[in-house]
Order: sequence, then C-alpha cells, then structure tokens
Amino acid sequence: MQKLIHELLTEIGEDPQREGLIKTPERVANAWEYIARGYKQNVKDVINGALFEENARGMVIVRDVEFYSMCEHHLLPFFGVAHIGYIPNKKLLGISKIPRIVDMFARRLQLQERLTQQIA
Repeated sequence: MQKLIHELLTEIGEDPQREGLIKTPERVANAWEYIARGYKQNVKDVINGALFEENARGMVIVRDVEFYSMCEHHLLPFFGVAHIGYIPNKKLLGISKIPRIVDMFARRLQLQERLTQQIA
C-alpha cells in the first residue's frame, strides 16, 4: 500500500521525497489498516459466545452507537449514529456486542444501505 500512496503523491504533482511527505505512505497505510479492520473480523469472533438462552420479554434497544465508515464510491468518510432494537427469540445478545458489530461492519468500504442490512 505504501508504494501506491507514493505513486498517488507523484500523480497529483507532489514530491513524495520532500520532508513533510517522506513518512506519509507509511502513515496512510497504517491509517487504512485501522479504517478497514472490519475485513479481518467476523461476527462469530465479535460475539465471542455472548449469546445467552433467555426468555426475555420486550424489545432490547441500544441507542446512540456512533460509527465511522468509508464510502465505497469515493473513498471518503461518512459517519452517523445507529439506534438498534430487536426482540429476543429465546436468545439474548450481550449488550456490549451490538456496538462492536456496528463497528465491525462500518470498518469496511460501505454504502449506508448495505451497512444497515449487515448490522441487521
């Protein structure tokens, strides 16, 4: 990835060897590792056994889950707040897992509509 960023800098007319840009390819590669870390995660590992047999009644709601993602069309960031509710069907998910699932799917190239479907 560093080579690609070096080429991008050259392509836009910058000098990748000037003082302020020498470490930019490395920094951008590290940033994208974080931004796209959702590709290296899966739901099973995120849940990590926190699915419990429970005869819970009523809706479970988690509000104000902040997320940050990248638009797959423009590689530009978008962000928002998710409110998630579900009615347990004899299984209850550990409440802390819901924001982690949101983050896992948000940390991929996304469309808002697909992100909603994947979280559901």
